[in-house]
Amino acid sequence: MQSDEGLPWWKEVLQMFVNFRCLRSYLRKYAFSIAVFLCVLNTGFAEEKTLVMGGKEGWPVLAKMDGVVSAKGKFGYDAIALATNSHSADENTDLYLSFENGNVYDVTGRYSLTMNESLTTEVKSLMGKKSALTRGNGGIRLRGNKNTIFGKEGPCGSFTIEFWLNPSIAENGEIVFAWRSSRTVAGYPLYQMITGSFAENHLQWAFTNVFNGYVDNDGRITLSSYRTIIPNQWMHHEISFDEDTGLLEYRINGLLESLKYVTTNGHETGGSIYIPILGVPADIEISPKYTGLIDDFRIQKKAREETKIAVSMDTYKREGGRFETQPVLLSTGAELTEIDALVNMPSQTDIEFYVRSGDNFYNWTDSYPQWIPVKNRKKIEGVKGLYFQVACELHPDGAGKKSPSVTEMKIKYKEIPSPLPPFELKAFAGDGEVTLSWPYSVDESVGGYYIFYGERPGEYLGRQAAEGNSPLDVGSVTSVRLTGLKNGKIYYFAVASYSKYDGRIMGELSRETFARPKKN
Repeated sequence: MQSDEGLPWWKEVLQMFVNFRCLRSYLRKYAFSIAVFLCVLNTGFAEEKTLVMGGKEGWPVLAKMDGVVSAKGKFGYDAIALATNSHSADENTDLYLSFENGNVYDVTGRYSLTMNESLTTEVKSLMGKKSALTRGNGGIRLRGNKNTIFGKEGPCGSFTIEFWLNPSIAENGEIVFAWRSSRTVAGYPLYQMITGSFAENHLQWAFTNVFNGYVDNDGRITLSSYRTIIPNQWMHHEISFDEDTGLLEYRINGLLESLKYVTTNGHETGGSIYIPILGVPADIEISPKYTGLIDDFRIQKKAREETKIAVSMDTYKREGGRFETQPVLLSTGAELTEIDALVNMPSQTDIEFYVRSGDNFYNWTDSYPQWIPVKNRKKIEGVKGLYFQVACELHPDGAGKKSPSVTEMKIKYKEIPSPLPPFELKAFAGDGEVTLSWPYSVDESVGGYYIFYGERPGEYLGRQAAEGNSPLDVGSVTSVRLTGLKNGKIYYFAVASYSKYDGRIMGELSRETFARPKKN
């Protein structure tokens, strides 16, 4: 039988044997050079590393997200940006519709939905990710429980109705808000109504027979916007009544449009206040005959607050937002070198980065270890540890209309490479002892050696040696004798190098060897 090359099979086998002997001789002859090459390979390719957050990898769970949300960033990837200045529910909130999560519901749980002809959409949304779109075909209808302003009969006290509006056409007769009911006065039914509707490109609020005892103009009080309502533009609308002063006022974007003191003399002082008293509980209607977008609809059981109005008109909170990564485990002695972030910073916005590090993050607090400010894509020095954490603060422009964002963040760092083990380990058995010897590792970063020993292969849990428990730090030597061992019992050994830069950095174990102590 012959091979494909024409040689008899026995010659081919003999040639393979010769080649193997030559290869083994070559490896022995150049073992030191090969080890040096591996050492260079080890130190040259293991030092510079990068940890990527965001981008195509996506963002991990963050330790802190204060005033920031996930948004669309560069190249269509998710980014971290400022949260919009949406309202929140508090103890004074009677009703709040945020339209987030694709649902229409009262965040407070006090109003139930009885009809919904609106659609939630992300197109042109202002506060949060979504707003409601209505097309003049019924809108949203809600019924309040007995603890709400419109769910009970009697005095309602101070109130504020506010929302963001983006009309498509703002035609005459379009209705943004409506409530209709009646109450009995002196044995006769009295029709009541509150509406917010468009008239000649102005939004007009009308209160009919709502304020007890007010009979002028057939009991009707009207407040109309001074400015023209512009289609396809977001505006914040707010109608408020203060039971302590009798002031009924209407504002757009925080600026006063119209006001009236609902008092007997029409002034702030010197007259009695007409208190609003509501009749039979009835549903409220939001955008029943309105075409366009509406967002962040809220009713408060109090009058407006002067100090908060300017801020509430901003799209983004002026104090900005902050996010922090989880403490990231790298390696002992690692050193942070750079934060390379893919960001978007519109004019007048800003992003600030901070880092901190340590060997144990369990005792970390908000202020310890100290946060160190760093610049994006600038060299970082002196930040070392086993754990790292990165924080980022985002700041809007002065008008609160623009937000910066972070699409991707590359954390660049250096690792002290694990030192190579000695090339071989020899064990010589004696009477109750074993002598171990090995050559120095060819790795110049080695600072010393650990001896591992035990009674089973690969399990180095030994405690018998008089020199100490496994592993033993024997320093920068090439031979050690372990005494106090039991004759007749087999022991397994391995040696590992540790770094001269940091003794906690240990390399891989050497090839295992064994010995059985006995009397000569």
